[in-house]
Amino acid sequence: MNAAALSDFEVDWLPSATRLLSPARTLCHQPFDFIVVPDLLPAASAPALLSDYPQINEAGFFPYTPRQCGPRFNVLVAALTTPAFADALGAQVNIERLSQYPTLVTLCGRMNKRHGTIHTDSRSKVATALLYLNISWPDISEGCLRFLANAHDIDAVLVPEIRPLFGTLAMFKRADNSFHGHLPCEGERKVLQIAWVVNEEAKARKIRYGRFSRVIKRLFGRWDRKLGAGRDRNAGHLD
Repeated sequence: MNAAALSDFEVDWLPSATRLLSPARTLCHQPFDFIVVPDLLPAASAPALLSDYPQINEAGFFPYTPRQCGPRFNVLVAALTTPAFADALGAQVNIERLSQYPTLVTLCGRMNKRHGTIHTDSRSKVATALLYLNISWPDISEGCLRFLANAHDIDAVLVPEIRPLFGTLAMFKRADNSFHGHLPCEGERKVLQIAWVVNEEAKARKIRYGRFSRVIKRLFGRWDRKLGAGRDRNAGHLD
């Protein structure tokens, strides 16, 4: 299925550059560039998109594979990765022609408590966008994204923490101080991640690592859950 085959209703909920200008958005340029758009996707699109979301039992982010997803979800990914939408996103965070960089799409279905430690993202990334796809989230801080003022304090938030609710987009320009993370959580947490990387070699390397990581976690998932179960809330790592 391509965008032309969608009904008028379904076309209306595809992401557009106009939605990036939502009055509900948060846009910051200091100490680093980031944007949060809570309504990039309308709630009415959730049933169709989530029915097409793949089953991911391992914890973490893994490379997107179209054949493992349903047709409407694949149309969503295609819309999010068009050059026009990439450039519109880049313009929000002071990146000229973001579409010139290779695009890497990964998906998450679950998290372990070792995930979410404070980090900046690796130097091989130019920018990262996270589109959250969870219908609901408990009234807790665990698992809620935080943009941070430093690498040592998970409570040094720059803006209110971001609940990973369906249709919410958080996107930032990678920098040496683009600190972010979340408090430890375990269980289902659906996220579509789009990273623009410096070159095709970096993209290929990340895809290989992601596929290998999924195999290892499939074999040793119980050990993986135990690995970071007791991590400190302010733990961080360099990518």
